Amino acid sequence: MKIKHRLRKNQIIYRMYLKYKFYRTIKICKKRKRMSVKEMQKVIENEYYSRINEPIEWEKPQKYTEKMQWVKLFSQDERRTMYSDKILVRKYVSKIIGEEYLIPILGEWDTFDKIDFDMLPNSFVLKTNHGSGTNIIVKDKNNFDKKTAGILINGWLETDFGFSHGFELHYSGIKRKIYAEQYIETKEKDLQDYKFLCFDGKAYYCWVDVDRHGDHRRNVYDLDWNIQPWGQSKKNTIRDIPKPANYELMIGLAEKLAVGFSHVRVDLYNVDGKIYFGEMTFTNGSGYDLIYPREYDYKLGSLWKNYRIS
Repeated sequence: MKIKHRLRKNQIIYRMYLKYKFYRTIKICKKRKRMSVKEMQKVIENEYYSRINEPIEWEKPQKYTEKMQWVKLFSQDERRTMYSDKILVRKYVSKIIGEEYLIPILGEWDTFDKIDFDMLPNSFVLKTNHGSGTNIIVKDKNNFDKKTAGILINGWLETDFGFSHGFELHYSGIKRKIYAEQYIETKEKDLQDYKFLCFDGKAYYCWVDVDRHGDHRRNVYDLDWNIQPWGQSKKNTIRDIPKPANYELMIGLAEKLAVGFSHVRVDLYNVDGKIYFGEMTFTNGSGYDLIYPREYDYKLGSLWKNYRIS
């Protein structure tokens, strides 16, 4: 009984913490939404320096992370909003590479209260369509903490991700919704995620995240699956990662989706050779993730030639 009481008390404290955290985030978003572009620029300069430890050159940016800052404020391509919407982008994916690469959707809702959990299978994934990291994996519905999930989902729905992290303004125009995806079984700890960095419709690198909920590591590979000497934010794993089945097909799919964009990161899953679309990301890490060694920030920047166009 003492253990159950302690667990229940911990849940209550955690829920209170989440509510306070969302209250603070939403308040900050509302304040930032009232800022002028000049004021946003100043905030970005301070945040960039605190993370990268270098100033931004706005007029003639050379680094990948610098160009990302320029794009966030001054290149509002409507397609970025549409294809960052995890529901709307499915139409584009279906048209360009085919619906067989889409993870099936089990339902869509405007509010958490409208979700009919009885109609969902025992395992599923709850997501919102307008942000990053807004996922709840449910492996067993009988042990699902709906109260905590409701606080998370409602908090995410109230958060304008265009203003919550570095002014990724294209997220602000997304009509916020909840949806449930089919749960994909995998032998790995996480669903293996392959992120292709594409410039002008051509893939150059693929990184793989490992153990995202534990000792999060990341390996970067070129298109021939040679591990690279640079990284973004996370350290390399201590082991090599096998090249996935159908890797060449994955490259082709990523490049088809990237056509028409000066830069986009295309994320794909691969489960025993079965490929699924993940998402398209136009402001990778909000340009705040440290690229190391530093020379590779410039190398990636040199690949992003037409950043002022799209």
